Amino acid sequence: MPIARPCAIVCIVTSLALLSPSYAAPHNAALDRWPRLIVWAWERPEDLRGLDPAIGVAFLARTITIAGDRFRVDPRRQPLRVSPETALMAVTRIEIERPDALSLDRDTIAALASAIAASATLPRVTGVQVDFDAGVSERAFYRQLIRALRDRLRATVPISITALASWCAGDHWLDGLPIDEAVPMLFRMGPANEPFRRMATSRAAASPCRSAIGTSLDEPIDVRSEGRRVYVFNPRPWTDAALLQARSRVLR
Repeated sequence: MPIARPCAIVCIVTSLALLSPSYAAPHNAALDRWPRLIVWAWERPEDLRGLDPAIGVAFLARTITIAGDRFRVDPRRQPLRVSPETALMAVTRIEIERPDALSLDRDTIAALASAIAASATLPRVTGVQVDFDAGVSERAFYRQLIRALRDRLRATVPISITALASWCAGDHWLDGLPIDEAVPMLFRMGPANEPFRRMATSRAAASPCRSAIGTSLDEPIDVRSEGRRVYVFNPRPWTDAALLQARSRVLR
């Protein structure tokens, strides 16, 4: 996903006012109650008041930048306006400045997990999502982080993560993680991941990835929801026309 711009906690608070047993944790019924269509609200002003209650919003709540053995948390700066009945998921984007210098001890990973878990305390948030394009050398760190995050959230708060498409097609490194869903990102994939576009029309994916799918309005592909939750990214501000386009991707 695009890199977010920094922002302040007070801003997000003000603006919001307006496992399957095969991969770790017990099934989380809270996620079953989430809408089948979720729109991502990234780092820009968004006014989604009046949104159909059948559509949820996964909004960028904070960006964590890791450099060596330290990290920085930048909360959202741009206003997000939603109706009281809209389901909200807080997204934390993780960026690593120098992957070759990643060196985090257990206490620092615990602090990172606490910073992500804090997003669940924002007004009306009922789920958290982590957006991190972990490289092979970063997987061990990411697994530790997700386990630490699960320990810091109420059992009723579901954990969603975005996933590279390749993670969901024969790459089993997500197995055993206490997550409630992994969302294969079928956009901005590049040539190496193009073969995985077939996930858009089939649920033939590794078990953590079978219940959700991610797509983007500016990369039209044939999407069949097949009962999955569909997340839709929009590189531009959301409008009624864009929301109608998003709905057309999941109502089949």
